[in-house]
Amino acid sequence: MPSTTCSNTAADSSGQQLLAWVREAERDAPAPILAFPQGLCLDLDAVTAGLTLPWSSGIVEGHVNRIKTIKRQMYGRASFRLLRTRILLRA
Repeated sequence: MPSTTCSNTAADSSGQQLLAWVREAERDAPAPILAFPQGLCLDLDAVTAGLTLPWSSGIVEGHVNRIKTIKRQMYGRASFRLLRTRILLRA
């Protein structure tokens, strides 16, 4: 197993160490776990930026979650017009 863990790399916001962790994981990780580091390599620049930059999309994700919850509650019960009104009133 890799000597540094992915959670340590993420918690320390050390995106620069990510590539080293991925290479070590690809070399030492068991076969079922290999898909994770290989998936990180597909967009390594975005993952590194997400770990190192101070900006977060948490607020946007919260709004998306709220809208999806309202939509789920109203599924099959009301029109798009009422859904839009409920979303705008709760903003």
